[in-house]
Amino acid sequence: MTHGSKSHRALGSIGAGTTPGHVYKGKKMPGRLGGTKTKIRKLKVVKVDSELSVVMIKGAVPGKPGNLLRITPAKIVGKNIPKN
Repeated sequence: MTHGSKSHRALGSIGAGTTPGHVYKGKKMPGRLGGTKTKIRKLKVVKVDSELSVVMIKGAVPGKPGNLLRITPAKIVGKNIPKN
C-alpha cells in the first residue's frame, strides 16, 4: 500500500509464455470480494418477540450487527415441515 505502488489487486506475472501457452486453472487473480449469499442451516429459533420485533436465534449468523437476514424454513427432502 505504500511507496507509490499502484498494483494492489492488479495482475502481475501469470506464468510462462510459450510453454505451456495457457494460464493454469486455479491461478490466483484479482476479482470481486464478498457480496455473495450465504446459507446457514440447523439454527434454532429460540424466541419471537413481536412487541420488540425481535427474533432470537441460537447460533452464528453471517454479516455484521444491523444487517438484514432472510430467515426461511429448511427444505429437507423426505420430511414434512409443519407450517405455523
